Amino acid sequence: MNRVSTNGLFVAFFFQIGIISSYYSLLDKLFQLNSPNWLVFCFLIGIKTTFVSFMALIIAGERSGVGKTTVTLTLLASLRRRDRLVQSFKVGPDYIDPMFHRHVTGRPCRNLDPVLTSEAYVQQCFAHHSQLSEYALVEGVMGLFDGVSSLVNSHLSFASDQGQMTKDKGQMTDFASTAHIARLLDLPVVLVIDCSRLSGSVAAIAHGYQSFDPRIKIAGVVLNRVGSDRHLSLLKDSLEPLQLTILGVLRRQDNITIPDRHLGLVPTAELPELNALIDRLADLGDTCFDWQRLLPLLKSESLPHSSHPPHPSSAIRIAVARDRAFNFYYQDNLDLLQQLGAELVFWSPLEDADIPKDVQGMYFGGGFPEVFAQQLAENTSVRDAVKTAILKGMPAIAECGGLMYLCEQIIDFEGKSWSMAGVLPTSAVMGGRLTLGYRRAIALQDNLLVKANTTVYGHEFHRSHLTLTPTQPLFETSRYDCDDNMGCEGWGLPANVHASYVHLHWGESREIPQQFLKECLKVASSGTWI
Repeated sequence: MNRVSTNGLFVAFFFQIGIISSYYSLLDKLFQLNSPNWLVFCFLIGIKTTFVSFMALIIAGERSGVGKTTVTLTLLASLRRRDRLVQSFKVGPDYIDPMFHRHVTGRPCRNLDPVLTSEAYVQQCFAHHSQLSEYALVEGVMGLFDGVSSLVNSHLSFASDQGQMTKDKGQMTDFASTAHIARLLDLPVVLVIDCSRLSGSVAAIAHGYQSFDPRIKIAGVVLNRVGSDRHLSLLKDSLEPLQLTILGVLRRQDNITIPDRHLGLVPTAELPELNALIDRLADLGDTCFDWQRLLPLLKSESLPHSSHPPHPSSAIRIAVARDRAFNFYYQDNLDLLQQLGAELVFWSPLEDADIPKDVQGMYFGGGFPEVFAQQLAENTSVRDAVKTAILKGMPAIAECGGLMYLCEQIIDFEGKSWSMAGVLPTSAVMGGRLTLGYRRAIALQDNLLVKANTTVYGHEFHRSHLTLTPTQPLFETSRYDCDDNMGCEGWGLPANVHASYVHLHWGESREIPQQFLKECLKVASSGTWI
């Protein structure tokens, strides 16, 4: 008998005799350890069916643009109005939708993305954070079955030539889709259908989604953008033979619109009227949903849990740029830095007169520096301070928008040039072409975050390009789901800089923040920093 099956029987035996009293407590321990090995997967998959599962819902769409985010925010707003503690999740790599979730719930939204992390991590993350709230709600991505047409079934997102596991090949065509997450977490799905241009055909759509994959449990539908009462009557008559529950009806709303621009919705920090919009959504939610049926589906197991063990105090302080220009961060990344002992010092390159004092590292996330290029350019004291700090050896991570800020200039959509920090000898030029997709990136040399030949998995989403490419790039990149080469990218010179268009989620790659903090600790130990 092989090692996995032997140990699986061993674990099952000890569960049965009661040595381990709480499945959820165990998941919390495993989450704290952040262990990607076979034992985690055995616990999460093999033992999950022995215990009561979390109750939660996934909000899915029959395609993009049907109103998933509006429905999700309406549910969240109505629950919060009822003083309910609710934890939200977002399928995929998106940063902006989670901002709206957080604004409504007051709790960080967690991304569920098996490409950026792993299937096991998605399960760990959901189990850990769901148990801390009364209700759990997952917003899907694109259409229900839209995922990666993948040659890759599963992988560890941090793999190198040091004997670690790399990817396993399979034939999944909906990897990382909403349906994939529903199967991983064994959660029912609520399907949002845009009814604005159909009536009787709604049944064909609903039936197709209901029968396409028998492993997916469609709990019901939400009919969005319904017109008249007669329109609703036609929709109901068409759906009646399917015996599919209608969990909500949203009429066409002219006064509920979230503005968008070149990379999606406008972030929450730029919407002064957002609270009024959320109030209107809560009003809508109070009347448009069948709460008698919804609430039991949303209820999660709220059990005693172990908090993350305190990490020994550390001298490492990380300046994290967070304002209207820089706000694309995975909460799990920030949590990991803190769990590893770092103190996060949030600051604004837009508003502050200087970088924070007594810091040993800097983290510039993505965002919209092109929108605020003039204001960033006018803050010369901060630009100069950032450049001086980095050239003196301060470790710095700069992703996408952060990369653009470290360039010499940003050239906006109108062709105007704005001076930036000037650390990198290149300029970022805005354009109409969208670069979008998952990436498999192989480190070409040792750098601030990873060793040479290490494979990481990330995501690109930008409309800018650089005027010069680095002579010693960080990564050779390819598409995640095939071997199409996307070229080399990323700046690692100076050696204390990691500047890349590729967004990384560190949930399954604890070695990345560990390496970063190790370099920051050298600065702290030297005692030479400002």
